[in-house]
Amino acid sequence: MSLESWNLYWTAVSAVFGAVVGSFLNVCIYRIPLEKSVIRPRSACPKCGAPIAGYDNIPILSWFLLRGRCRHCQAPIAARYPLVEALTALLFALVWRRYGWDPRTPIYWLGIGGLILGTFVDFDHLIIPDRVTLGGIAAGLALSGVAPVLHGAPNWLEGLSAATVGAIVGSGSLWLVAEVGRMVFKKEAMGLGDVKLLGAIGAFLGWKAVLFSLVFSSLVGSVAGIYLIVRKGRAWQSKIPYGPYLSLAAVVWILGGDAGWQAYVNLIAGEP
Repeated sequence: MSLESWNLYWTAVSAVFGAVVGSFLNVCIYRIPLEKSVIRPRSACPKCGAPIAGYDNIPILSWFLLRGRCRHCQAPIAARYPLVEALTALLFALVWRRYGWDPRTPIYWLGIGGLILGTFVDFDHLIIPDRVTLGGIAAGLALSGVAPVLHGAPNWLEGLSAATVGAIVGSGSLWLVAEVGRMVFKKEAMGLGDVKLLGAIGAFLGWKAVLFSLVFSSLVGSVAGIYLIVRKGRAWQSKIPYGPYLSLAAVVWILGGDAGWQAYVNLIAGEP
């Protein structure tokens, strides 16, 4: 079997694994904001309460086989369930394609899972769970010591130091933005969940990723906000979740934004 065939095989394995993880993330997205266990009870139809059989719980595929409806009561099943599973599968596969057999691969999978969880909870409830933010900071610090390659560091101490700086720069910079916004607009301009999320991104990816995430998320968020106001009739003072844009920026960084950012910095500095 050729090298490319092996790469395709492991890409497919990564996608299947991602779809399974995405199925679990769907459970977390629904239950965590309600402070329910993500382990028990087993998944059931929220309309009729019928337990979902294993053959009706195959990621992505089951939704299409059931035509988006509960087998028992025919209540509609939101299309977001296969969307989350497919998105997780795609991102896991892309991470594998870029990093392959590298210690960063499973760590980035973990980080992306947390970002997807935080994104969809933020869309629904305008909050980002502490399990994602504070848990992400703790995991980023610990994993940076175990795998200093996350920050291009030669040993665990420098890896941990880089993660600590990233977490401080991430949380500190966005906290400062939030405080300035509060003073200017005389009300809370940004939630602490966003502040902690950028701290987690910094712990995993470093301070350069924090700066990239701030710029990228601000640009994308501004465009999205203007679209919602102009095309969807949202009021200027409407609350718009910012966490999804920070998460998108972090994913872009993982998948190659770091190289693009460095090329941009070199261009500005006049370096080849």
